[in-house]
Amino acid sequence: MKKIITDFFGQLKIGRKQSFKNLTVYPIISDYHVAFDYFTLDEALDNQSIEILEVDREGSVPDLKVVNKSAKMVLIIDGEELVGAKQNRIVNTTVLVPKNSTIVIPVSCVEQGRWSYKSPVFSTEDRIMSSNLRAMKSQQVNDSVREHGKFRSNQGELWEEISEKAQRHNAVSSSMAMSEIYEKEKPVLREYIDSFKKNDCQIGAVFMINGNIAGMDCFGKAETFASVFKKLIGSYALDAIDWFKGDNEFKELKSKATNFLKNASQAKIETHKSVGEGIDCRLETKKITGFTLCHEDQFPHMSVFNKSDKEKSNSRMQQFSRRRHF
Repeated sequence: MKKIITDFFGQLKIGRKQSFKNLTVYPIISDYHVAFDYFTLDEALDNQSIEILEVDREGSVPDLKVVNKSAKMVLIIDGEELVGAKQNRIVNTTVLVPKNSTIVIPVSCVEQGRWSYKSPVFSTEDRIMSSNLRAMKSQQVNDSVREHGKFRSNQGELWEEISEKAQRHNAVSSSMAMSEIYEKEKPVLREYIDSFKKNDCQIGAVFMINGNIAGMDCFGKAETFASVFKKLIGSYALDAIDWFKGDNEFKELKSKATNFLKNASQAKIETHKSVGEGIDCRLETKKITGFTLCHEDQFPHMSVFNKSDKEKSNSRMQQFSRRRHF
């Protein structure tokens, strides 16, 4: 597995940077293309080939049932938000749902104050959990799968972070729904999203906030990246808004992006049977955390993040107080 991942990183190219305010994006360019076919979650929901439900009438906070009625696999991406049923959830790791199958997937709650049916099934919204929360969850899942063999987050810590973020954005709702933060910041998020354009042959990107690496997402097809491009920009932009330090011209950004990919390629790898098809590979060093899903020796999705910085976390309130001046 190590050689497969190293070879994958070796053929990635970094494109010309794009920046808006304090968010910088370096495109990852490649002709890489997985040989197998699948629907994305949005495609599968749009053509009604998939249903996502509570595991039973009573429900279970960390689990959801996925029914794939299609002859194609379905790719559900880490951090995608599922809305409805008894409470909104996000997906704990990327899952490739087998064709014509029913499986249970690991999720986390992002709506602490509701446990009652809003709808019988889940739908999706055009958003992915913010990058910092995904990084935190990635580390938690890495620890959980290593120690217990389960793709679990620390639900209490996620609720605490969502609550603090909601308070900073004056987006506290009766159910403490993460979605309220996105709704509150929709006009500013739209400015960020509209300021970035995807390139031809782009399969991913390295994202930087205030000149520092936040993370990267990379996909097995340019078409898949294109389908989630705006969701990903929104995910990283929400943290850029949160930690705004000004739209300065940060230096040596490309070398940081190059070194980040190099470090990710050298990460320790732990492999586990995926929830769906393939192998879930957990990536970790002292500085980064992440994962990639591997199916038939190919990678439909990879995420790598800088590990959370406690000092940065403690300074978010001051940074947020300044960001309204931009």
